[in-house]
Amino acid sequence: MSEVMTAGIVSCPPATSLRAVARLMAEHRIHAVVVFDYGDEDDESVELWGVVSDLDVAAAAWSGVEGRTAGESSVAPLVTVRSDDVLRHAAQLMAENGVSHLPVIDAVSGRPVGMVSTLDVARALAELS
Repeated sequence: MSEVMTAGIVSCPPATSLRAVARLMAEHRIHAVVVFDYGDEDDESVELWGVVSDLDVAAAAWSGVEGRTAGESSVAPLVTVRSDDVLRHAAQLMAENGVSHLPVIDAVSGRPVGMVSTLDVARALAELS
């Protein structure tokens, strides 16, 4: 998976406004933002919450973006793939769950290291032929 994914992620907490998420997407030229729950100030653990995709933002654009947050708009349950997984499994997870972006979790550290999208899958398939 590491050779197919886009390295790094852009993230935000669940309370982030959907308008701010759209701004992150536009500024970074990406199609998905990972939503993290940073917990309490004394708590150092970070929990993956969900993913807000460009389609989620587009859906909110016509139904009303004001007052919407990343947490309310993120796809749940979160579907992830491991960095040592195979492309076929990522494609299967996307198809079965109707999602276009999967956070890639490092197989050793358990932390997110990137994102694999349907475009990444298409690019990998094109290179195989």
